[in-house]
Formats: sequence, C-alpha cells, structure tokens
Amino acid sequence: MSRKLLNISAASIAAASMVLMLGLALAAQNQPANVAGTWQLSMQGRNGSTMTETMTIAQDGANIKGTMKGRRGDRNFTGTVDGNNVTWTVSVQTPNGRTFNIQYKATVSGDTMKGTMGGGRFSRDFTAQRGAGGQ
Repeated sequence: MSRKLLNISAASIAAASMVLMLGLALAAQNQPANVAGTWQLSMQGRNGSTMTETMTIAQDGANIKGTMKGRRGDRNFTGTVDGNNVTWTVSVQTPNGRTFNIQYKATVSGDTMKGTMGGGRFSRDFTAQRGAGGQ
C-alpha cells in the first residue's frame, strides 16, 4: 500500500471514531439518571429545625414512583427523570380535609440529590443522600 493511502485510511478511522464517541456521549446524556433506592432527604423546617424523611424510589426508565416516610406519615408519589433532573409530586391532605400538591425538583449527581420543593405559598431547598450501594 502506498503511504498516501495509509494516511487517508488512518484519517478516516480517526474521524469515524470521533463521530462514534460523540454519538455515544450524546446518547448517554439523554439517558435518565439512576435514582432507584432509599434516600435520606433533609430540609430546614419553619422553625429552623432540620426535618428528615426517608424516600424509597422504584424506577422504570424515565418514570419513578415511591413513598416518602416522615413525621406526617407515609405519602406516595410519582414523577419523572430527564437526564440528571428529577421531578415528583406528593399529594398531602390537611387536617381540615383539603388536598394540595407539593412539587419536588432536583438535580442528581451520583448518590446526592439537591433541589427545591414547594406548593402554593412556600418553597424550601432540600438535599438527599442515597444509602450505601444504591439501597
């Protein structure tokens, strides 16, 4: 083979490899983050004390569902994962029988989640940490 033909072949292989790697990187970006497992969620309460809840998430692709357990009992939720962004909604019934929704929005990085939660007239920041081994 001539040196010119080898140079063209090497350049073609390098270009094809770069296109493949870019395609794989873009595909990985669009994959929903793995958020399944048990998380310890904490936030500052109205009186300044730290409130904690245990959140268990089951995941099927981009869809999640689970339970949050805290001082106000167990509350079920559903939500979605888009890349590293996760959102879910919890319906809460007040003592007088009214129901309102609390929306959670967070960004996931490995076993850590940071975001905001709120509904109506309030909003709070929260953090969550997944248990060892994604459990």
